[in-house]
Amino acid sequence: MIDELLPASVVAVETYGDDEPAPLYPEEEAVVARAVDKRRREFATVRACARRAMEKLGVPPQPVLPGERGAPGWPAGLVGSMTHCEGYHAAALVRATDLASIGIDAEPHHPLPEGVLAAVSLPTEGPRLTSLSVLRPDIHWDRLLFSAKESVYKAWFPLTRQWLDFAEADIEISAEPGERWAGAFRAELLVPGPSVGGRRLGHFAGRWTVQRGLVATAVSVPHEARV
Repeated sequence: MIDELLPASVVAVETYGDDEPAPLYPEEEAVVARAVDKRRREFATVRACARRAMEKLGVPPQPVLPGERGAPGWPAGLVGSMTHCEGYHAAALVRATDLASIGIDAEPHHPLPEGVLAAVSLPTEGPRLTSLSVLRPDIHWDRLLFSAKESVYKAWFPLTRQWLDFAEADIEISAEPGERWAGAFRAELLVPGPSVGGRRLGHFAGRWTVQRGLVATAVSVPHEARV
């Protein structure tokens, strides 16, 4: 599912269901030593996905430790992103020479809890969601917007090492014609963007899909910034 949303240079590994916890490195064990079982399973399973992606890229598997603001620390020469929700785990990795950054997110395809949309959306985004709901009432656009903002943040943070608030990215979602639940989105950055390829980025571009009861979004940032 995730690999459909990313360039061919990216290796994505995903699992469905909740398997037995994968082995952890001692450094990772220390991070979740006091965690509840659910948190430990999520932590271990998504890292097993990441290590399989490393192997596919020819990189020896190694620990993935949370760093500043929980962002995963990747082996030198790689950039990546991870996500997990109930019954789904995924990791996407790419060589740093191929892309500047990526961000992925998956969510259950359900409406957001009451009050969350108002907290994460901009006044400009609400009318767009209403129009999309008329076009495709079978998609929970509020959840898709939330997921897109999560992917934007995950791609943003490694480039800036700064927080990006939900209100600092204005997202416009488009749907592809036909019956397929898929499309693209554009995130206009409302704060100064990162410098990539010698140019200041003003927006991020992403793609989305709805499959198997899940919403998935992904952002990829090329080295040559696009206006």
